Amino acid sequence: MGAALCLLSAACFGAMAIFGKLAYDAGVSPAALLLVRFSLAAVLLGMMLLVRPGLRRRGPDLRGGDRPVRPMTRGRVLAIAVGLGAIGYATQASLFFSALELMDASLLALILYTYPVMVTVAAVSLGRDRLTPTRGVALAAATVGTLLVLLGAGGVSFHPLGALLAFASAITYTGYILVADTVVHRLAPVVLSVLVMTGAAGTLGVRALLTGGVDLDLGASGWVWLACIAVLSTVVAMLTFFAGLERTGPSTAAILSTFEPVVTAALATLILGESLTPVQLLGGTLVLSSVAVLQLRRTRRSDPDPDRAEPEFHPGRERAVATHNS
Repeated sequence: MGAALCLLSAACFGAMAIFGKLAYDAGVSPAALLLVRFSLAAVLLGMMLLVRPGLRRRGPDLRGGDRPVRPMTRGRVLAIAVGLGAIGYATQASLFFSALELMDASLLALILYTYPVMVTVAAVSLGRDRLTPTRGVALAAATVGTLLVLLGAGGVSFHPLGALLAFASAITYTGYILVADTVVHRLAPVVLSVLVMTGAAGTLGVRALLTGGVDLDLGASGWVWLACIAVLSTVVAMLTFFAGLERTGPSTAAILSTFEPVVTAALATLILGESLTPVQLLGGTLVLSSVAVLQLRRTRRSDPDPDRAEPEFHPGRERAVATHNS
C-alpha cells in the first residue's frame, strides 16, 4: 500500500505539466493558473485542518542520524514557512510554468528533475552530507545525462530560453528544499503545506494587483484543468505522498518519486503527441538512475552505532514534506 500511494503521488505530480499545457490551450494564462492553483489548494488544505484537527500535530521525525537541530522560535518557524511559499515556491512555480509555455512538457520534466542531484551537491557543500564515491558516480551520470538531454534535441521543440527557465526552476527549487529542511520537522506536514500555499497565493495575488489583475473569465474547460492542477496535482499528490512516506520511509519514497518524469513523458506522448529522441531518452535514463542510486545507498546502509551514524539529508523526502513544486 505504501509503494502504491507513492506511485499514485508521482503520477499526480507528473500529470501537472500535461494539465498545464491543456489549460494553456483552453486560454488560461500562467498568472491565472498559478493564482488559482495556490489559492484553491490553500483553501482545501485549510478546510482539512478544520475538519480533522489531528492533522495539526507533528508525526515522528524520520530523518535518522544524529544531525543537531538548532533552536528556533515559533514565530520564526512560521515566518520561514510563509516565506517558503511567498518567495521560494511562487518563484519556482512561475519559472516552471513560464518554461512550459515555450517547450515540451516531457523535456521540461527531465530538466527539472536534475534538482535532486543539485540538492545533494549543495548539501555536501554546506556540510549536511558527505561526498562518497557512489555520489560522485551519480553526479557524473546526472551531468552527462543532462548534457545528452539538451544536445539531443530533434523530435522535440527545443527552446533555449525555455531550457534556461527550466534550469532556473530547478535551481530555485533546490534552494527552497534546503531552506525547508530547517523547518520541515518543526511543523505538521499539512500545517506547513497550508502556510506555504498561502504565502505563494499572497505573492501571486499582490503581483496580479500590481500588474492590472488576472483574467478569471475562463471557459468550463479552463476551470476543469485548473481544478485538476489544484486538486489532483497539488492536494491529492501531496497527501498521498505523506501517506506513502509514513508506510515506506523516506528513501523508498524518494526512489519511487523518480516515476514522476516518466509519467510526464508518457502522458505527453499519448495526449500531446510529443516525442523524445533516443539520445534524450538515454540522457533522461542517466538522470533518473543517478537519483535512484543516491537514495538506494541510504536504503542499504545500516550502522548499529548511532554515535557513528552519518548525518542524513533526504532530498526526496524534504521535497515532499515541504510540498511539491512545479
